[in-house]
Amino acid sequence: MLNTQTTSQAISVPAATQKEPGRAGVPKSGWWIYVILTLGLIVMVIPFIWMVLSSLKNTAELALVPPTWIPQAPTLSNYYRLFNNFNFPLYFMNTVILAVSITVLNVLFCSMMGYALAKLKFSGRTVLFLLVLMTMMVPTAVTYVPLFVLMSKIHLVNTLPAVILPEAAAGGSVFLMRQFMLGIPDELLEAGRVDGASELFLFWKVALPLSGPALATIGILTFLGSWNDFFWPLIVLTSDQKYNLPVALRTFAIGQHGSDNGLLLAGAVVIVLPILIVFLLLQRYITQGIAMTGLKG
Repeated sequence: MLNTQTTSQAISVPAATQKEPGRAGVPKSGWWIYVILTLGLIVMVIPFIWMVLSSLKNTAELALVPPTWIPQAPTLSNYYRLFNNFNFPLYFMNTVILAVSITVLNVLFCSMMGYALAKLKFSGRTVLFLLVLMTMMVPTAVTYVPLFVLMSKIHLVNTLPAVILPEAAAGGSVFLMRQFMLGIPDELLEAGRVDGASELFLFWKVALPLSGPALATIGILTFLGSWNDFFWPLIVLTSDQKYNLPVALRTFAIGQHGSDNGLLLAGAVVIVLPILIVFLLLQRYITQGIAMTGLKG
């Protein structure tokens, strides 16, 4: 009789124990976290919804007080005028050239510097890494005046290279690549060096293929930032033939179409839509790259 009770207790205890992790995994008081996240999502999405809906309104409806959410008579006239009265193909091509060039150069240069800081031993490596970190602490606006003077000295003002070169390497991207490459086993590189492989070969054939998540993260974030770039192109580009989309749209805002809010809203939608699609499609690569990078010392 005693053995039967003991056996039943031994069987029942694990069954009760197995239920506890499931209960502990979803705390009953955690509902408020989802409420806060939902409210935050709503606050962030509302301006985009308002922008899209307002771009479908006519000028009279945009001037209504109080404003309306749903367009009373939806129209695509704002987009028609944007593509016909606005030199959209030229500005779009300039934006693509700038974004792609800056992204490619960032991926190349930052990965090379990250490899050097992580896997090569040379005098002053720590000091150089600290300088890279310091560049991340300097506000970008502080560099605009010296950069403009430099571009003027080398006669690059009002050219696309004047926008591309200062942004060809970012301190944050170098830091990300360095942290990721610290996780690459040194044994792989040492084996290659013993076999006579050059550092360029090891970088191109070993380090880069293993750094896919970090490269994807840098590429995506750099592309999104350069597509939206406004202040530096506004400063260094003086001809409307060189403008990117954000600068061209701003020029319309203060020009003869300064009060044409429908046209401006349609332009804002056209600018935001491509990068929104890119981010939604590739966001998992950003998360994976940052998660795998960690904070290695």
